[in-house]
Amino acid sequence: MTRSRGFTLIEMAIVLVIITILIGGLAMPLSAQIQARRIAETRQTLQEAQNALQGFAMAAGIASGPSGTAYLPCPDTSGDGIEDRTGTDCSSSSGGVSYGWFPWVTLGTAAQDAWGNRLRYVVISQFAKSGAGGGFHLSSINPPNTLPNIQICSTSSCLPSPQANNVAFALISHGPNGWGAQNMNNPPGNLQAAPTGPDEKENTLNQLPLVMRAPTPPGSTLGEFDDLVAWMSESVLVGLICPPKTSGSGSDCGW
Repeated sequence: MTRSRGFTLIEMAIVLVIITILIGGLAMPLSAQIQARRIAETRQTLQEAQNALQGFAMAAGIASGPSGTAYLPCPDTSGDGIEDRTGTDCSSSSGGVSYGWFPWVTLGTAAQDAWGNRLRYVVISQFAKSGAGGGFHLSSINPPNTLPNIQICSTSSCLPSPQANNVAFALISHGPNGWGAQNMNNPPGNLQAAPTGPDEKENTLNQLPLVMRAPTPPGSTLGEFDDLVAWMSESVLVGLICPPKTSGSGSDCGW
């Protein structure tokens, strides 16, 4: 009479090791796919935020009449998603630039990036000023050198040269690592751990310039970096909101 033979412990261990290797090989590409999808989703969120800012300025200009003022919203500094404005000016600014979080409630857009973090929002204070002398009137932006120069650079030192000058506003997602971000699950002001890389740190300091470059991993000689940054120049924004008249001189903003 023959006996049926089962698996030995060694054979079962070998099978488990093989299964683990196979699962690990599948999990790594799957993880990369998920991360790529989240990055694409966040880029779309940034684009929608840009569109909302443009739409807000256009609506403000239309509401104030033919000779009125088109202006951008102020940043949210209290954490409730609503722009913080004192009278006609942003509640908080430094050197002619206002810093804070994207006012998603005011604009009715997505509240967060794909990792659950708020978008940081930087804008020239003059462009967010409502009322007389603010916004996009010719008198408020001419001559151009009277305005702060928001620069987008590839390093915190802005060397060798900036990627963009004369930026009207910028939006920052703090990326997959979320260092320095305001997560939607945390109370306002309770930020994620501060970044260690100099370029990521620059994007959290409420100062210029802002940094956008290719991502680098932890341990890189350049420092860890995975921020996503979107911006619009002053000339592009003005051209979109105040296109030239079809006849005569000037623009449809009454300039």
